[in-house]
Amino acid sequence: MTVAGRVLLVTGGSRGIGAAVCLLAAGAGYRVAVNYASNAAAAETLAAEIKAGGGEAFAVRGDVGNEADVIAMFEAVDKTFGRLDAFVNNAGVVDRKARVDEMSFERLERMMRINVIGSILCAREAVKRMSTLRGGKGGSIVNLSSAAATLGSPGEYVDYAASKGAIDTFTIGLAREVANEGVRVNAVRPGIIDTEIHASGGQPGRVAAIRDTVPMKREGKAKEVAHAVLWLLSDEASYTTGSIVNVSGGR
Repeated sequence: MTVAGRVLLVTGGSRGIGAAVCLLAAGAGYRVAVNYASNAAAAETLAAEIKAGGGEAFAVRGDVGNEADVIAMFEAVDKTFGRLDAFVNNAGVVDRKARVDEMSFERLERMMRINVIGSILCAREAVKRMSTLRGGKGGSIVNLSSAAATLGSPGEYVDYAASKGAIDTFTIGLAREVANEGVRVNAVRPGIIDTEIHASGGQPGRVAAIRDTVPMKREGKAKEVAHAVLWLLSDEASYTTGSIVNVSGGR
């Protein structure tokens, strides 16, 4: 089914899974807003790549852990594209490997502010624009969870796992809340994916170190996750809401 002209906003869209979603969506016909928090060059380069391929895209700055930034980001999409049909809640952070008894308040506050509160704030703004109860024409939201939500990540980052567990619960609750308002809400749980997030958490060699714990004996690629996200956004998933799709190689 055609998606030509539909507008998609992807948070954390300048790299990794977010960038893969942006590229795949643009190729399918979406007009794409690429959100970034600090790496303007990466976001602008991605938007330029989409435009060079005949698509429509623009980069928009915004820290999802800051309410004013979230509101401004959505208003920028309103101004540029005039509508919002699809939203991917992808932005998130991980931290250094640590036990819970070593974690500071500052670390925990940052983790929950960005991964949980930020995701809820963004979904709030998306629903305001999509819900038929608020004059919208419907839409689709996909949240990025993690296999850590079910595994717990002991000895690494239980706080990150807990934040993604919250995303799972939020996905189910919001999906049921807006199911009769034309808005579908689903999530994808990636497993070990070859992206920069491992290095940002101080473990650049993590993928290689735990590859053999995956039943398929390999890491996933960002594009493999993006395909699941695009399906959930699409009309082909029109009767799917409140679902969480594992893209984890069986882990």
